[in-house]
Amino acid sequence: MSDLTTLYAAHPFWVWIALAAAVLAVEVVTGSGWLLWPSASAGAVAVLAAFADLGLPQAVLAFAVLTIASTVLARRYLPLSVLHHPAGDINDNVARLVGHQGRAVSAFKGRAGRVFIDGKEWAAELDEGEALEAGSRVEVTGVAGAHLKVRAA
Repeated sequence: MSDLTTLYAAHPFWVWIALAAAVLAVEVVTGSGWLLWPSASAGAVAVLAAFADLGLPQAVLAFAVLTIASTVLARRYLPLSVLHHPAGDINDNVARLVGHQGRAVSAFKGRAGRVFIDGKEWAAELDEGEALEAGSRVEVTGVAGAHLKVRAA
């Protein structure tokens, strides 16, 4: 009997937990999102091996089936935007405002004005040459330095 088979026979739960931790560590380093599912599957097989007394072939088969199923289901039902934030830095409080709506604080003069969005007042610039009155609804279309780019909503 090889050393790996002997180790697995004595401690199947810990072998699978170690594999889950190793795969998760690689995921943390790479940030690909693809290795989350094999790591979770290895954790699930660890629990199965602890309670169901799975042999190595059955455990490997369970790991393969769980990995394939979880990866396919996650890619099918989790939109890519959930896994990868389109704005890049989730801590960028200005870029996250794109698409949000608010109101013009005062009338825009020469395409410049101020808007109230998400509880804060921001300097803004109109995307198009139209005029906006105070209280008009606006939508953020982009960010230009310290100014929000807006259009009438």
